[in-house]
Amino acid sequence: MTRRGHGRKLSFYQFEATTMFAARSDQRFSYCLYVPDDYDEDGTDVYPVAVLVHGTGRDAQGYRDAFAGFAREQRCLVLAPLFPAGIGAPGELHNYKYLRYGDIRFDLLLLDILEEVAETYRADVRRFLLGGFSGGGHFTHRFLYAHPHRLLGASVGAPGVVTLPDEDLPWPAGLGGMAAELGAECDLDAVRGVPVQLVIGAEDKETWEIGLDPGDPAYNPGVNARGVDRLTKMEALKAALLGLGAEVRHDIVPGAAHEAAKVHGAVRAFFGDVLAGRRPG
Repeated sequence: MTRRGHGRKLSFYQFEATTMFAARSDQRFSYCLYVPDDYDEDGTDVYPVAVLVHGTGRDAQGYRDAFAGFAREQRCLVLAPLFPAGIGAPGELHNYKYLRYGDIRFDLLLLDILEEVAETYRADVRRFLLGGFSGGGHFTHRFLYAHPHRLLGASVGAPGVVTLPDEDLPWPAGLGGMAAELGAECDLDAVRGVPVQLVIGAEDKETWEIGLDPGDPAYNPGVNARGVDRLTKMEALKAALLGLGAEVRHDIVPGAAHEAAKVHGAVRAFFGDVLAGRRPG
């Protein structure tokens, strides 16, 4: 079904694949949604939310569109934020991946956007699904450490640099000093309670973009070093999370290299399983 015309209070552009809206708390950033076409402004149903965080290419609308069918099937809202490149410095690409860049807190910005969405729609933003691929995978697993109590589940897709849940390693190689950077320690007990998916293509073996040298804050020999591919990094993250006692699902997608579109199906399946587990009956 394709909607025709405006709603009672919401405009045509606030249903289905919405337009891109500036974030109220910081209008340098924006977001779009997918709102199922049967969303009833006068209804009572409260919708869960799935957040999809783009990679370095910043295709927020493409990520949203890839989960439109999921939103209709699961009766949930899909939110895709846009964190533009070049914020703070010309050509800067990585700002959002480590949650903080200068005086910008991208994790808190996302939470503000969710509150904004909940003022417009009947959306349950107390806990939500979060996923991202590549740069979005960076953001997702660090958000898991910073705000585990806000997540229903986390899908971490092929980040080029991983932060291990190890308090003996300095941030962002590990969790040591995270409180100084983000204002709070990681609640490891809460992390254990969040279902985590690690998802990557079986052919994701290129390393040209992701190697770090000694002296980089995220450097970790054998993990975040030159020549180490994303498959190896994901194995290290998996081992560390399992060692913590977390619930981890590891999906390696045959025939996929570093290609978000080819792993979306596995992410949709994971998100669907998480939502099924919290719904009665």
